[in-house]
Amino acid sequence: MAKLFSSAKTTDEVFPVQKSPEEWRSCLTPMQHAVLREHATERAGTSPLNDEERQGVFCCAGCGAPVFSSATKFESGTGWPSFFAPIAEQAVGEREDRSLFMVRTEIHCAQCGGHLGHKFPDGPAPTRMRYCMNGAALAFVPEGEETPDK
Repeated sequence: MAKLFSSAKTTDEVFPVQKSPEEWRSCLTPMQHAVLREHATERAGTSPLNDEERQGVFCCAGCGAPVFSSATKFESGTGWPSFFAPIAEQAVGEREDRSLFMVRTEIHCAQCGGHLGHKFPDGPAPTRMRYCMNGAALAFVPEGEETPDK
């Protein structure tokens, strides 16, 4: 498995969902683990979620918490699933990311702290924000189906 970018982070933040490194490795695919726990970025255009157009909810692949709605998904042309807002303000957290010689806003799951992607101020109305997410960090749940218990 090739990782394009990785910027391991350390944080003192404590999240409601806690697992040991071994537990995370056992419940995630290698790519999910690299993205969610090691802050890697999947290659652009590789996620099947780029083409997902059904109504539903995008959940954190690590803990199953709902993080984005299909109602806010849009085609950004970047090669990663993009949204103009999270499903709820408290569903995600933000922190400054100074990796790769730039300053960005990292987005993580508010429940488990898993790295989801980054936020940029170049999205569509009404927020003008682009939440550029790693598809490996998300699990899509079609409307009418139950969100996963992780």
